Order: sequence, then C-alpha cells, then structure tokens
Amino acid sequence: MADTQSPALFAEDFGAFTPTVLSVAAALAATAAARDKTGGTALAERQLLRDSDLLTLAVPQAFGGQGATWPLIFRIVRRLAQADSSLAHLFGFQQLQVASVLLFGSPAQQDRWLGATVGQNWFWGNAVNARDTRLQVTRTEGGWLLGGIKAFCSGARGSDVLNVSVATGPEPTDRLYLVLPTNRAGIQVNADWDNMGQRQTDSGTVEFKQVFAADHEVLGPPGAASSPRATLRNIIGQVILTEIYLGNAQGALVEAIDYLRTQTQPWVMAGVDRSVDDPLLQLRTGEMWATLRAAVALAEEANAAFQRAWEQGLALTEAQRGEVGMLVAAARATAAKAALQITSQIFELMGARATTARYGFDRYWRNVRVHTLHDPLDYRSKEMGRWLFTAEPPNPYGYG
Repeated sequence: MADTQSPALFAEDFGAFTPTVLSVAAALAATAAARDKTGGTALAERQLLRDSDLLTLAVPQAFGGQGATWPLIFRIVRRLAQADSSLAHLFGFQQLQVASVLLFGSPAQQDRWLGATVGQNWFWGNAVNARDTRLQVTRTEGGWLLGGIKAFCSGARGSDVLNVSVATGPEPTDRLYLVLPTNRAGIQVNADWDNMGQRQTDSGTVEFKQVFAADHEVLGPPGAASSPRATLRNIIGQVILTEIYLGNAQGALVEAIDYLRTQTQPWVMAGVDRSVDDPLLQLRTGEMWATLRAAVALAEEANAAFQRAWEQGLALTEAQRGEVGMLVAAARATAAKAALQITSQIFELMGARATTARYGFDRYWRNVRVHTLHDPLDYRSKEMGRWLFTAEPPNPYGYG
C-alpha cells in the first residue's frame, strides 16, 4: 500500500533559527484567521516576535545582533507570511529599518541605534512613504522642526522608534532620514488602518505637530542615501513584497490541500471514492505547485544576487545595482502573478463550502491583492524591457 504521508510542499530550513521560526509561525497561524476579521493591532503577536529574538536578525553581530544573511531573512519573511501575512509584513519592515541605519547612518549612529535595538528589544516603525509629501521640515537652532502627516506608516503603532523621511527639495536625493522615538512630543500615531487585506500591519497615518529632531537624529551626512549601495534599501522593500506574495500563496495551497484531504467529498462525475483521487484536482493542484515552485526559485536567485551586491559595499556600481534591481523586479512580477492566481483558484478546487466565512481562506487573496497594488507592476515590467533593449538601469530612487 502506498505511503499516504504528504510530502513537504516547501523547504523549511532556516538554519539555527528553524525551531524558532516554525514555533512562531505555528503560534501565528493558530489565530490568524480570527484576527484577520477583527483587524487592529496584534499586541500579543507583536510581543511574540519581540520575545523570539528574530527582530535583530539583520543587526550585525558587532552590535549584538544575529548577523543573518539577507536570503535567510527573506526566506523567514516568506514562511511567516504563510502563517500570518500581517505579522510577516511587520517582521520584514523591522529588518528594512535596521538596513536603513546600516546604509545611511554614521558609525556612531549605527552603534547607538543598533545597539539599542538589541539591548532594549526595539520594535521599529516607519513614516517613510516617499510619495506622501505632506510632511514638511524647517531648520531651527540645533535641529529641525517637522509638521504634517504621513500615510502608510507600517508598524508605527506600538513601535518604540520610527524611521522618518521628509523631502527637502524637488530631487529624489533631497531627503532627510531621521530616527525618532515614537513617544516624542508632538508625534501622534493614528489607529486608522482599515483595509480589506493586511489587516494588522498598522499601516495608518502618523501626524507630526511641531516635532523637534536634533541634528544627531538625522541619519548620515547630506547625500548619504544617494550612492548605489544606499539605494539597496529600495530593493529590500521590493523583496519583502515578493516574499509576502509567495508566503500567502504557500499558505493558500497548503490549506487547500489539507481541506481537500479532510473536508470534501468527490464530485459525482469524478468516479472516485476520495476527492484527492480526482485526476482533475490532482492536475490543477500539481500545476499550482509547479507555478509556485518556479516563482520561489526565481526569488531565491534574486535574493542571492542581492546578498552579493550587499557584500560589495561602496564598491557596488550603478550597473551592478541595476542588474540586481531588474532581477528582483522579475521575481516580484512573477510572484505576484502566481500568488494572485493560486489564492483565487484554490476555491475552484475546494468548492462552495470553502467560501464559508469561518475558514477565512479568502484572506490570502485579499492580502496579496492589497500588496500587489503597492506600486504598479506594469512599470516594473516596462523597466525590465527598457533595460533589456538599452541597458539603462532603473531609477534607483522611490520604487526602482
């Protein structure tokens, strides 16, 4: 008799962090569907991430962190997104803010803020959204005064510290990055995030009411964000989106297979006793798995290329940065298409009862649909085509 144990659908090797990652993922998955319905701030789950020591993965060992490689960090984002897309988003953006300090900060600033990230177990939030120019800044004695508002400030609510960006002129490089404590006088984090997906990312607005920022709270010297190396920050953001797509697709496919195995009866015309023996279901499930594995493989290739670029440091050239950016763009576009397809088409396999609200299977599609609108994927594809014809690298600022 054939072995009926299901094969592993996806690799789950996270090195020394494997037990922690799988334990955290299991805890998040247990309540993810219910919390998706309520929205709001996932206080207990955020504390779970704090207690796991995973928040310091991107912090180099010299500052007391884990010093993990980026491909490993990105793989963990994917696995957490399989369990809970919102908390994976917060975890990924934590690493992004750490990277901001590494890319823009002076050695003294890195020592101060990364050391505190480890020593005080900081959870980072952000108010960076480059397209939202409502936040204004004026020079004052010893620093700057910030006034205005920023939207899409993921992780700001419940955070200890904020990475803030504000435009100082018309050019993409005319920008200050600041590190401010979230409880700084005049900062108001609003609980106004209520989207159909990514329900617990706390991606609402942050208001700044005559907030003082000292000069030493501005990351790096002027122009620190303009080198090819510094613009790797934007690529990290794109990779995190890619991994969230893939994680949701993995979660949807895993749940669909389990549901088909345990909850369904075969269709009357299938001529089989069990749903899992229906050749059409086997065909469609196999196609989905192959599509997803191909997207994961491309993402892994892009992530490895990013790690090589990261390790080049200041020697990274514009052309090399552009090539990595295009590979990441290809991975993101491929992952988006695969995830939108899989998270929608699982219902064609599972049937009408799978749309019952208590299952919450629709959350995977809603999460992917929201995140794939982050910035237009058509422009990613256009940039890839232009690069192939002209070797012109993408604009490295904003979303490039």
